[in-house]
Amino acid sequence: MPSLFSQSLTLPCGAVLPNRLSKAAMTEGLATAEGIPTAELARLYGLWSDGGAGMLLSGNIIIDKDHLERPGNVVIDRPPSRQMRDALARWAADATRNGNQFWAQISHAGRQTQKLVNKNPKAPSAIKLGLPGGQFGEPVALMIDEIHDIVQRFGVCAAAVKEAGFTGVQIHAAHGYLLSQFLSPRSNQRIDVYGGDLANRARALLEVVASVRAAVGPDFPVAVKLNSADFQKGGFAFEESLQVAQWLQEASIDLIEISGGTYEQPKLLGLAGMEEEEKQNVAQSTMMREAYFVDFAVAMRKKVTVPLMVTGGFRQRTAMEQALESGAADLIGLGRPMCVMTDAPNQLTAGLEELPRYENSLSLFPSWLAWLGNLKILKAVAGFAVQYWFYGQIDSIGRTGSADPKLTVFEATKKTMAAQKKLMR
Repeated sequence: MPSLFSQSLTLPCGAVLPNRLSKAAMTEGLATAEGIPTAELARLYGLWSDGGAGMLLSGNIIIDKDHLERPGNVVIDRPPSRQMRDALARWAADATRNGNQFWAQISHAGRQTQKLVNKNPKAPSAIKLGLPGGQFGEPVALMIDEIHDIVQRFGVCAAAVKEAGFTGVQIHAAHGYLLSQFLSPRSNQRIDVYGGDLANRARALLEVVASVRAAVGPDFPVAVKLNSADFQKGGFAFEESLQVAQWLQEASIDLIEISGGTYEQPKLLGLAGMEEEEKQNVAQSTMMREAYFVDFAVAMRKKVTVPLMVTGGFRQRTAMEQALESGAADLIGLGRPMCVMTDAPNQLTAGLEELPRYENSLSLFPSWLAWLGNLKILKAVAGFAVQYWFYGQIDSIGRTGSADPKLTVFEATKKTMAAQKKLMR
């Protein structure tokens, strides 16, 4: 009997995904200092294409060089040069070499831009990120003409990746990046047409969707990554996410990826934040509890018919199959396991019961110093450091063709921070 994973998925625009497993978007850090894709980035995605996913999502492709998610991001903030066009085309060719889809995740970091990139990043409002350590700068509120410019840049970026051979785009409106900042009443305290009630807070996102759709046409997949909630007191709540999802469906979106959390409340990583989690009004399903956002997908399915992708926490085959069979998810996103097991989709399709949980054995501190992770000032540092181990695996695959599981969290943190400083020089 064919696996549920092997079924194709036809999107509203008519494009077809060959199966129900997607490599989720994960930051790579493998572009040049100028934001141009490298041979290492193409090698990485070629191996992921070989791995059997029906769709690969790129990491953040940034639409403003002064608002990187981190150094090493690909940047398309203007019509591309010949060098950029050639590099994008090589990347897209390798990433689609097995007939899978390859979508560009396009983004602007807003106030979640590191201080080493921009000491005063632009944001909806001048409200600083609530993390200790001084890693992020003091944001400056965007002027309306600057918002209009950002909206147009998203369209320019979308047109460039389509021309290069990417097969779709995803607009990043989750995880506390700029469009997510507009949606949250906690980070958006504007009193003009881009702030206040939900319709105004969603205006920037819906204008970006319109700009991208105009740039790529009606037959090209356009998706949105949307927080189910920020899980912060006074933040973007699930009831608001349901309404935004309905507006996105009306705006001709082809797929919504459901995620959640921000840097301050990293629910997307299954981690506790710096403050108590704000519980959401969503029914608990009988689904297996490993997938962070399945309950939100179940509730959202009652409001929209657009295909839904769920990412976050999936490791067991039975949980993935249950999500697909119930209709809660149309597409399963796989992230951290693919930083080491690049062929995870093929292995699941062949019958593998469970993917590795690398994160369970990773810590910045040795066991006898584990208590340090409970200190507020070190909690965020320890969480980011574990992420750096996954960054190290992605870097190793791109540069050598294979992961480096023996790498320690401390070594990965040192290497990542040194590489980022070198790129910014």
